[in-house]
Amino acid sequence: MRNESHQKVRAEHLRRSAYLYIRQSTMRQVMEHQESTERQYALGQRAVALGWPSERLVVIDEDLGQSGANGGRQGFERLVREVGMGRTGIVLSLEVSRLARNSSDWHRLLEICAVTDTLILDEDGVYDPAHFNDRLLLGLKGTMSEAELHVIRSRLQGGLLNKARRGELMIRQPIGFVYDEQGRIVVDPDKQIQESIRYVFATFQRVGTVVKTVRVFREGGLKFPQRVYHGPRKGEVIWGELVSL
Repeated sequence: MRNESHQKVRAEHLRRSAYLYIRQSTMRQVMEHQESTERQYALGQRAVALGWPSERLVVIDEDLGQSGANGGRQGFERLVREVGMGRTGIVLSLEVSRLARNSSDWHRLLEICAVTDTLILDEDGVYDPAHFNDRLLLGLKGTMSEAELHVIRSRLQGGLLNKARRGELMIRQPIGFVYDEQGRIVVDPDKQIQESIRYVFATFQRVGTVVKTVRVFREGGLKFPQRVYHGPRKGEVIWGELVSL
């Protein structure tokens, strides 16, 4: 495989840049699966080993911690533009699933790579989308990746539905509500949190808009509670500026 990889890399590829695409869907994955992130960054050394100088290795990590379902794919769109403009000699990604959220995105990238003579590298090897066998294999990988994601989502959704049917599903509550020892949703017993929330609603009723409510809090130097859901301070309540979403 190593010799075949070197044979696919030609001088015209090395004259262009190597683009390393890095993605994980959520910030929770970034925090809890740091080894995966490090492996993705380390993949850049494969391009150097194939002949690309390190200064011509471009890392695209804008999508790190961004869900594609919420439109957070600016890095992928940038990658497609760079490939389409002929600036890319090779695209590197640890797995096909990092590159493509669905088959349409994946085959769109394969088509552009084939037209612009751009190689693709994953953890298993180097592929030339202009060659039928490589393109067939890449297409299968994309299909399998999409099917795997579908199965994972179905299992997770099924588990949540079963918990909900049993009345055991506990979801994140907005500030002001907590679960008691019996698992029931109750008003947070913290009086300061209660008063702050009541004042938000009273202010909104008085001024009429969210923007004006936020302005009242900022001009008065008032803080609003937020609960920490991740990291070492998980479960704590912190006080900061009131913001509008």
